[in-house]
Amino acid sequence: MVKALIFDFDGLILDTETPDYQVWQAIYREHGFELPHEEWGRIIGGYGLSNFDAAEHLSFLTQGGLDSVSLRDRHHSESAALTLAQPILPGVMDYLRAAKRLGLRLAIASSSPHSWVDTHMKRLALFDYFEKVICQDDVAAGRTKPNPDLFLLALDRLQVRKNEAIVFEDSPNGVTAARSAGIFVVAVPNPITSLLPFEGADLTLTSLADLSLPQLLSKVK
Repeated sequence: MVKALIFDFDGLILDTETPDYQVWQAIYREHGFELPHEEWGRIIGGYGLSNFDAAEHLSFLTQGGLDSVSLRDRHHSESAALTLAQPILPGVMDYLRAAKRLGLRLAIASSSPHSWVDTHMKRLALFDYFEKVICQDDVAAGRTKPNPDLFLLALDRLQVRKNEAIVFEDSPNGVTAARSAGIFVVAVPNPITSLLPFEGADLTLTSLADLSLPQLLSKVK
């Protein structure tokens, strides 16, 4: 019996990933280069398998002609402005309200730091829906997704077993992490992650609005 729902944040609740990608893409093209999509795809949802740094990479391509610190500052400013304009993704509020009605426990498991996740969750008035918020800061360095640590910690803090939870993820790294933790995982790719190869999801939706929570639960039982 399902007792808990565990949500990723970036790209699943709020599409922070499209602005993040588009701003880097624009900066690269401004200087005559293409942001390497394959390398970028490896870090979406977690840095467990790659240390790709877009600023350092572009600085290298320009043989030091561009300063990585200045590039990072510019990217942060421009992507932050775009992120603030993003709405909560379709279906998310319906799921959270339905979960509360059904007495399900809710957690976030994100490879981003608390400083990022908590700030946006509070800004969007979503923070109080979640009993536990597990972030990059809560696991050992290098153990974010695709490693299972965030999800295992979420299970522990919610005090539920792996077969009593459902994970919602938008990235291949997140799906891999959930599968490694042994949890039923629903993939909901966003415009950026939909271009990446997905393997291992128990169910894939184009949006959480595609299927109501009661309908989903009927498929999991």
